[in-house]
Amino acid sequence: METPLYIAQKLADQTTPISKKSLEMLASILVRTEVKKGQNFLDEGEICTQMGYVHQGIVRQYYYKNGKELTEHFCCEDDVFICIESFLRQKPSHLVVEALENCVIYGIPHDPLLHLASECYEIEKVYRGLLENSLILSQKKMDMFRFESAHERYNRLMKSKPEIIRRAPLSYIASFLLMTPETLSRVRANIV
Repeated sequence: METPLYIAQKLADQTTPISKKSLEMLASILVRTEVKKGQNFLDEGEICTQMGYVHQGIVRQYYYKNGKELTEHFCCEDDVFICIESFLRQKPSHLVVEALENCVIYGIPHDPLLHLASECYEIEKVYRGLLENSLILSQKKMDMFRFESAHERYNRLMKSKPEIIRRAPLSYIASFLLMTPETLSRVRANIV
């Protein structure tokens, strides 16, 4: 059942076990937002004031380069997303967060989170764990681009996040994998 306490538990499950009291503290600051397909949760130039937990739907983070949208990341159910520099420095974001489906997102607001983290070591551990997970994910993505062929990148995505293959437009997937749509079509045609 979807409650803030349930969402707080899902967040803690991604990092470290915490007490019921700490779960309740975390649940008390969560902000539930419904975002319609095609709408933005965060626009370029806005300050990222909250980490996002996708309870329902799929979002993509993207940025503009030379007038083109380049997909940085996808997040589906039970994923956490953050525009890390904007969130940590509280400065305008270069990223856009767009709902690819109707979404339910639980925000973890910056200032209340830092306040709780300063008062409660368990909340601080969850916060640190979420940041660590984000950094590790970014490192894995960079390693994928440096060391894997287009075919290997697509296979990795198929195995690790098949829901993205099923739910995101192919042009966004190609952009995420640093391929042209034509290269992605060739890669997909050679899958046995």
